[in-house]
Amino acid sequence: MKTLQEKYQDLKSYIQSQGSAVVAFSGGVDSTFLLRVAHDVLGERVLAVTASSCSFPERELNEAKAFCQANGIRHLVVRSEELEIEGFRHNPKNRCYLCKHELFEKIWGVAKEEGLNAVLEGSNTDDNGDYRPGLIAVKELGVLSPLRHADLNKEEIRTLSKELGLPTWDKQSFACLSSRFVYGETINEERLSMVDRAEQLLLDEGFHQVRVRIHGNIARIEIDPKEFSRLLLIRRRVDEAFRSYGFQYVTLDLGGYRTGSMNEGLQMSEASEKMFE
Repeated sequence: MKTLQEKYQDLKSYIQSQGSAVVAFSGGVDSTFLLRVAHDVLGERVLAVTASSCSFPERELNEAKAFCQANGIRHLVVRSEELEIEGFRHNPKNRCYLCKHELFEKIWGVAKEEGLNAVLEGSNTDDNGDYRPGLIAVKELGVLSPLRHADLNKEEIRTLSKELGLPTWDKQSFACLSSRFVYGETINEERLSMVDRAEQLLLDEGFHQVRVRIHGNIARIEIDPKEFSRLLLIRRRVDEAFRSYGFQYVTLDLGGYRTGSMNEGLQMSEASEKMFE
């Protein structure tokens, strides 16, 4: 089994072998680490591209811009409005595939215009075990996943990020706001704004890892169970604020924060279907 430093060296060698690249950069833990390593290795032959859309909070976009500016990294923001993709608003099971396919086609267009050899994205080995249809688009379009290639998981990426002095080493995990919707439930600008405002409120209150899942007119809050008691102290203020955003009911998920919780319903549905085959 390779040590963490050996994996890190493998990562740098793999990126170096591409010669030049565009990095799909969201400003999150994984893509920030990937971009930093790519810039260390490739220098001016790397370009960061961030997609701006209504499912990507402005705070995340601003952090991405600030990181590139502070580190002297070339950065381009492209508009990628997934709500205009046919079928996306209906939130089908392959929603993430539709989005990623459209996004990476645009990024490949940028790469070709800039004369850059590869497109890199930041999924890690922890993403291999969940339902990730977006990775199908990654494979189809020839986008490279250096962190998975180097066999790096989230915890290892955080450790290396801390060693590199990256501000994102302990940043909360983030996924686009469309992932807060139940499959089959309509996604639109108004409801995305409701989720964004609700999560921003909780972040402003100091909660570290936050998800506000939307089920019709119900908000389901996911936070670290260790912070349940703190939320209860401000429950009236949170309830009033959420209702002002458009939610009718506000709930706390006793299971706490976990990635991909919307996929739990998908798995239960598939299991039920098999029972009646």
